[in-house]
Amino acid sequence: MSNNRTILGVCIALIALFISACASESASSDTTGGTTGGGQSTTRPTTAPPTGGGDLEEVALGLGRGYIGDWYAIFFNEPNGSSDQATYVNGIDVPLANAIGQVQNTLDIAAFEMNNDVIFQAILDAHERGVTVRIVTDDDHGLEDEKDDALRDLRSAGVPVVDDSRSALMHNKFMIMDSQAVWTGSWNYTINGTYRNNNNAVVLQNADAVAAYQEEFDEMFSDGEFGSRSTDQGVKTFTQGDTEVTIIFAAEADEVPVLVDVINEADSNIRIMTFVFSADELGEAMVDRIEAGVTVQGVFENRNSTADWSELPRLHCAGGEMRQDGNRYTLHHKVFIIDDDTVVTGSFNFSDNALSSNDENVVIIKDKAIAALYIDEWQRLWDNAEALEAGEVEC
Repeated sequence: MSNNRTILGVCIALIALFISACASESASSDTTGGTTGGGQSTTRPTTAPPTGGGDLEEVALGLGRGYIGDWYAIFFNEPNGSSDQATYVNGIDVPLANAIGQVQNTLDIAAFEMNNDVIFQAILDAHERGVTVRIVTDDDHGLEDEKDDALRDLRSAGVPVVDDSRSALMHNKFMIMDSQAVWTGSWNYTINGTYRNNNNAVVLQNADAVAAYQEEFDEMFSDGEFGSRSTDQGVKTFTQGDTEVTIIFAAEADEVPVLVDVINEADSNIRIMTFVFSADELGEAMVDRIEAGVTVQGVFENRNSTADWSELPRLHCAGGEMRQDGNRYTLHHKVFIIDDDTVVTGSFNFSDNALSSNDENVVIIKDKAIAALYIDEWQRLWDNAEALEAGEVEC
C-alpha cells in the first residue's frame, strides 16, 4: 500500500501549508490529518524515526509528534508540565481534528470521556455537514459526567449517543473514519489526555483492522452488548505486508493467554510504560522471563505503583529495573515493547477489571519500525523517571 503512504504523507504536508490544497479525491484517504485550529503544524522532511527503523514522514506539533508510514501513523503527546491551559495548543488533537475534517460519509466513535473543545468542534462540524456520526460512551464518565458537557451537547445537536448503563467501564477510545481507517490507543479525548498525561495514538489504514473495530462498535451501539456480554470472538489477527497485527477486544476474549504468549516470546528485553499493572498472570510471565535472563525495565505511573496489588514490587524483587514516572500529572500509556520488534498498546490497563468486565481493546503489532518509535517514547520517559529509593519496596 505504498500509494496510500504517498497520499497520507503528501496530504499532511499540503494541509500544513494550505488547508485547501488537498484535492477532494484524496480526502477520504487522508486518515492522519495536518493542522486545524489551536496552532500551526509543520511537517519535517521525510526522515528515519529517532531510533532508526524505516522511511517515515515525521509530523512536528507544538506539544506532540507523529510519524506516518505506508499504512499506519503513530502519535505521541508531549506534556509540558504546565497547569496553564493557555499553553495547551497544537497537540495531537490537531491532526485528529483535521482527520475528522476530511471525513465525508461516516464517523463512528467509542469515547470513554470527552471534553477537548478542538475534537468536540470537529465532530460537531462533521455532523452539521452531513456526516453520519454515531457515538458509544461510558455512562458515568461520558453522558453523566456533570463537569463535561461535550457528549450531551453532541446528543442535543442530533448525534446519537449510546452509553453502557452499567458499573463497569466502556473504556475504549477509538474512531472509525469512512470505513477506511481507525484511530485507537490510550488517549482519552480530553484536555488532560491531550496536554497533561502521557498517551499514544495508533492509526491503522487496513481493511481487516477497520472490520474488527466496526464489528465491536456495532455490537455496542446497535446491539447493546458491552463487556463479557459481547458475542464476537474477541481476537483478530491479520498481516499487512511483513507486519503481523493482533487486535483483542476485552472482556469477551480470553486475552491472557495471548498476552502471556507475547511476553514469553521475549529473548532479550521487555520495556514497560504503564498507568496500572496489577494482573498477576502477566506479572508472573515477566518474572519467568527475568529468571530466564531477559532484561525487564518498567516505567510506572507514580501513584500507587508500590502498592501490594501492583506488579512493580514483584518485578523489582525478581531483578527487574523499575522506575516511577516523573510527569507531575499522569503516565497513561498501556504499553509493552518486546525484543525491539513487538508493541502491545491500546486502551487496556493491565488490570483485573480490564480482564474481567470493562470494554477494552488491545493492539499487538510486530514491526521493528513501529517498535522503534515506542522505544524512543519509552526512553524519554525512562530518562525522566525516578529510581526507587532504598527500602521503598521490601522484598
